[in-house]
Amino acid sequence: MELKIRKQDWVFFFMCLLLGVVAEEAFFRGQIGISYFIFIVVFYSAFFWKFRLFSFSHQRLGYFVLIVIWVLAASYFLYDIPLFHTLNILAIPGLVIFHLALITSPKNMSWSQLSFIYHMIFRLVDSIRYNALFAKHFTTMFKGSGDGKKYVVWKKILIGLLISVPFLFIILNLLIEADTQFERLVNSLPDLLSFRTDYVLRVIIIFIYTFGFFGYMQVLLQKNSHNKEVRLMPMAIDGIIALTVLVLLDLVYILFVAVQFKYFFSGTLEAGYTYAEYARRGFFELLFVTLINLSVTTTVISLTKSVQGIIKNAIRAALSILVLSSGVLLISAFMRMAMYEDAYGFTFTRVLVQSFMMFLLIIFAYTLVKIWLEKLSLFHFYFISALIYYVGINVINIDRMVVDRNIARYEETGKIDIHYLNYMSPTGTLGLIDLYEKNPNVTGLEEVLQQRKEEKKYSPNRPWQSYNLTREKVYEKLEKLDL
Repeated sequence: MELKIRKQDWVFFFMCLLLGVVAEEAFFRGQIGISYFIFIVVFYSAFFWKFRLFSFSHQRLGYFVLIVIWVLAASYFLYDIPLFHTLNILAIPGLVIFHLALITSPKNMSWSQLSFIYHMIFRLVDSIRYNALFAKHFTTMFKGSGDGKKYVVWKKILIGLLISVPFLFIILNLLIEADTQFERLVNSLPDLLSFRTDYVLRVIIIFIYTFGFFGYMQVLLQKNSHNKEVRLMPMAIDGIIALTVLVLLDLVYILFVAVQFKYFFSGTLEAGYTYAEYARRGFFELLFVTLINLSVTTTVISLTKSVQGIIKNAIRAALSILVLSSGVLLISAFMRMAMYEDAYGFTFTRVLVQSFMMFLLIIFAYTLVKIWLEKLSLFHFYFISALIYYVGINVINIDRMVVDRNIARYEETGKIDIHYLNYMSPTGTLGLIDLYEKNPNVTGLEEVLQQRKEEKKYSPNRPWQSYNLTREKVYEKLEKLDL
């Protein structure tokens, strides 16, 4: 890799250094809140300045992924759901790397092919190599600009300091013995010059971010030396073998659905099972559908493209039966989870599982169409729909849905688990406050809110990086709440 450092490259390096400072301030000074969105704004401002003359490719998908990144970053400010905040710590950087590699890739490169994965990997590896060369160049430049006479002077100064140490040790001890005020001054010096390891750690973090941003974006501007199409030996499966496997699977599912049809849709429990066992069995069936049926379907579709004639149509019919059977199992699992919620109430996990079931139904519906229309792309639809689903569950605030459904259930049945709502995100506390304002006689509700109010009094002030809209709304309502 040839390294040419120009004046504007140095300007951009110092810009990346500022980015590193912003990143350290945003992510390592407290719980992440509004700071993530601020960092994304600053990061993309620097990126678009650097690439202001660059002709981007794959712009439609690029804008879509960019919107996804900004929405996910804003969720740290809008909501306080621990699961999504943890997942987004990995999801957002991954999407940023994908987005930058996508819009700077050659226009003739397909992002849905294996070659694009190689492109991303090579870009990351090249960024590490670039930083190594840059560090070497910087060191060489520093040495080259040095004056031999200055080097000798600094060497002599260092020798003088070493010689002075024993004399200073003796003289300082004598002066300390002679004057108490001087002793206090000398004893206070270690506090003034105290060594804090956290400062060193923060500097290291800043430089890691700095070189990460600088190396990756510098490499993206360079001509891609790995843009050759990655060609692998085409894989295929014999049509008769595939059809045999599908027929056997279809027979099992048809028999299973026929025997268990009343059990699935009657709304009653099978003898010997509790609601919890009933729902858990449905969930594992869902996993079976997801991991086995969908995998088998997509594999057969991908590896039987060369099969033609009657065998091709037979495979399509067998795949259709498999997909429809999977849909029946998904619907039955959804109904069982609904029964479980009617009996025990709504939780974040239960609502999330139901949303995932609906997402899978959409995936299977598209896959069913793909079986008969070969021109459609499975990967394109899976990738884009997965991003839409993930952003959707981040934006719609599932915790708010759980709270609203539990309150509606309380109004109908008089049953509510206030302790679960209390240990949810701040949205759960908001729901308890709303419930108290409507019905303050709920058993244990006043004590829970009083405890929350006391915790607010003694909780430490959060830094600006942790500012969260929902959490601040809770604090405001707790202060105004008259218990």
